[in-house]
Amino acid sequence: MRQSEYAIKSFFFLTAFISVTILGLIMIFLVKEGAPILSHVTLKEFLFGHYWYPTDDPADFGIFPLIVGTASVTALSALISVPLGIMTAIYIAEIARDRLASVIKPLVELIASIPSVVVGFFGMVVVSPFLQDVFGVPSGLNLFNASLMLAFMAVPTICSVTEDALRSVPAALKEASLALGATHLETIFRVTVPAAVSGISTAVILGMSRAVGETMVVLMVAGGAAMTPSSLFDPVRPMPASIAAEMGEAPFGGVHYNALFATGVVLFLFTLAFNICAARIAERYKQQ
Repeated sequence: MRQSEYAIKSFFFLTAFISVTILGLIMIFLVKEGAPILSHVTLKEFLFGHYWYPTDDPADFGIFPLIVGTASVTALSALISVPLGIMTAIYIAEIARDRLASVIKPLVELIASIPSVVVGFFGMVVVSPFLQDVFGVPSGLNLFNASLMLAFMAVPTICSVTEDALRSVPAALKEASLALGATHLETIFRVTVPAAVSGISTAVILGMSRAVGETMVVLMVAGGAAMTPSSLFDPVRPMPASIAAEMGEAPFGGVHYNALFATGVVLFLFTLAFNICAARIAERYKQQ
């Protein structure tokens, strides 16, 4: 028995060690390829420069508009997807009848299997003309369109994980609340949801992590303009879209190539910071 336990423990340790090692090697590779850009521009100019013209002479490598575009698209998609995903999960887990829930849940999860290129194509062909007609904007490929599509992709993850968290709340807590005279809705929002906040926080982390690093959708529907947005309907270029659009054209080992890898490092750190903050929030609610 002890030998089998030791073997299982060793297996899991090896798996975790390999995962961390691979992640570390990826980070080392990104830094190695991106660090040479600092010999051409200062760190301040790279992070806070307002112009991204890598093919000009002289070239400009300011990624501040790309950072703002990434943060704006992620924040707006979170405002849309988090309430929608959580409320859908509450309906499926606590309000809908079992037969109806058994139909709705697979349909919501089916959305997660739609390829991102299909979602981007839908945003280009359907949503973009709709935004132009309704809001009278010059282009439907903009920040708002990209946020809608990212929210559409994040909702299934948030909904599925949140529903599992809600269903894991002990029935005794709900029964005690009902026995004390609380209504069904009061029990949901004052007992069930607070008890599942840790799992709900995890759902939000997973859903928004996908939105932060999504490439194909923002490449297709964000507009591709490396400029700081002043409204919801301005075209933007988030960091993943810029890397995907330009990496094939950047000469290997050149300054443009190094700038794109440095942008990847910033995106990696951006995602890491988001996950650390979200994990701390989840842990705080878990302790409460």
